[in-house]
Amino acid sequence: MRGLNKKPDREWIKQRLMLASLCIVMVFAMLLLRLVYLQLIKGEEYRRLSETNCVRLKSIKSSRGVIYDRNQMLLVDNRPAFDLNIVLEDAHPVEETVERLAALIDVSKQELMESIRKEGDAAFYKPVTLKRDISRDQLAIVEAHKFDLPGIHIDIEPTRHYIHEKTAAHLLGYLGEINRNELESDRYPNVRSGDSIGRYGIEKSFEPFLQGKRGGRQVEVDVNGRVIKVLKTVEPVSGNDLHLALDLELQKAAEQLLLGNDGAVVAIDPSNGDVLVMASTPSFDQNDFIGGISNKKWKALMADPGKPMTNKAIQAEYPPASTYKVLTAMAALEERVIDRRTTSFCPGYYTFGKRRYQCWNKHGHGEINVVDAIAQSCDVFFYQAGEKTGVDALAQYATGSGFGRSTQIKLDHERRGLIPTSSWKKKRYKEAWQAGETLSISIGQGFNLVTPLQMAVFIAAVGNGGTLYRPRIVTSIEESNGNIVKSVEPEIIGGLPASKETLALLQKGLLKVVHGERGTARRIQVKGVNIAGKTGTAQVFSRKAGEKFDNEKLIRTLRDHAWFVCYAPAEAPTIAISVIIEHGEHGSSTAAPIASALIQKYLKLEPPVEPTVEPPMEPALGTSVETQ
Repeated sequence: MRGLNKKPDREWIKQRLMLASLCIVMVFAMLLLRLVYLQLIKGEEYRRLSETNCVRLKSIKSSRGVIYDRNQMLLVDNRPAFDLNIVLEDAHPVEETVERLAALIDVSKQELMESIRKEGDAAFYKPVTLKRDISRDQLAIVEAHKFDLPGIHIDIEPTRHYIHEKTAAHLLGYLGEINRNELESDRYPNVRSGDSIGRYGIEKSFEPFLQGKRGGRQVEVDVNGRVIKVLKTVEPVSGNDLHLALDLELQKAAEQLLLGNDGAVVAIDPSNGDVLVMASTPSFDQNDFIGGISNKKWKALMADPGKPMTNKAIQAEYPPASTYKVLTAMAALEERVIDRRTTSFCPGYYTFGKRRYQCWNKHGHGEINVVDAIAQSCDVFFYQAGEKTGVDALAQYATGSGFGRSTQIKLDHERRGLIPTSSWKKKRYKEAWQAGETLSISIGQGFNLVTPLQMAVFIAAVGNGGTLYRPRIVTSIEESNGNIVKSVEPEIIGGLPASKETLALLQKGLLKVVHGERGTARRIQVKGVNIAGKTGTAQVFSRKAGEKFDNEKLIRTLRDHAWFVCYAPAEAPTIAISVIIEHGEHGSSTAAPIASALIQKYLKLEPPVEPTVEPPMEPALGTSVETQ
């Protein structure tokens, strides 16, 4: 019985094994068929798909450091910009994709293809920027059609934003895209093709501090280049922030006062050289340069006769006119060709050889000493003082006072001006120096050329007792978390070549310019503060002996420039100002009121007291007539 029972069991097990074997064979057959299908029939397609569905490294652009004024007011920051990019490897067929994109965002196909061509063959595996900073509407359209645009994606990048349009544009500067030569120079290790670098102003001078360090992201993308998953991220490091000496509200006030005029205003702190104001008009909008300025706007800037792309505070050179008499007085006093008791009689002209050199006051100033000569800007006194001092001695004191050389401000393209000497003329013109030319340079005409910044540094030194400071535009550089990277301390670069006694006489004369009964700038007196200053009116073209002109009948571009330099309070100055108004005609009526208004604002004073008697107008200097 036991043997009979085992036989059916064996049959049952055998049947089950055969069934299981059949199932296994069928499964393997199905797998084999699937493998044949994938390898032979769909192999080429899946090979291509497997190559594009991969892990990629994506660069993350860093934010540029932001810029603040002295009162922590934000001047320059960064805003998000939406950049339209293409990865050519994912965008097959490329031209069809670009054509479809161009139609959607209303941009020419040629423009988009040109961006691809600029990158060359190396662009196949990396993103190519087709258009920077697209609009919100364009962004919405691209996002809505992203499945129809393989290889097209949007990157959100930080881009520069100049908050106060046209304000301090020449000082702050602007950015521009880096070129191939700069990339290959290794001077910009954290910058890649398509990135922007400082091209002008502070943005350029402090580029190494403002430029941050890129980060990176490891991502998995699908066959259309779309990100599936972020695998790893290395965060970018923001650039360092700059804190300026600039006073934003005072800068705005200066630019408002200059409105409608071409010229410049510089204000500095005489105690440390801080640049409180650096205004130049006409100005420009730095935001126009973000992403590349259009040809139309660039041509308009270049064609503007006011030269908006020139920082007139440091790049424009002007005859200093009567403001230079302060230097002439210093040199004459130090050379002891005059002293505090020396007087000259001014009948309204000075006869030298066969020529009569006019004083601006045709009725003359009478018997006058150095203090009153500064206050009343007597030409005759300074003709004689300059003649006795000599051209080369005048030049020695001028260069010692900061003229004819850089102020060492941390900005590119600063002009040096010109202080002539007898040897300079011999080398430049192959001619000997003429004695009559000494008279012209003694009153700031002739070959003399200075910048508004040089005049501000000089008059500040006169006010502070003789110390020449390097103009300071950045006071500290900090990380975004507030850690100080570098503190920029005030820097003394020299001293005026003058004794305390000489400086005291100069200061007394400058005070009487505004507060004396016959001072040329007495109309700008301000209640509650003593202002020491000097007016000047500079010729813009040479005038022959005997020629007389009615400035009102001259075309504007031939009219005289107007100067005013000053410091306040006179007893312990906290601000020194230099103002130049191109073709403004008279320093006392055009330039001086601007300086007065800025002093009132900075010192928070009451409006100026209106004079009851109009002060005399100081016309252009240096004309001469023949004697009979």
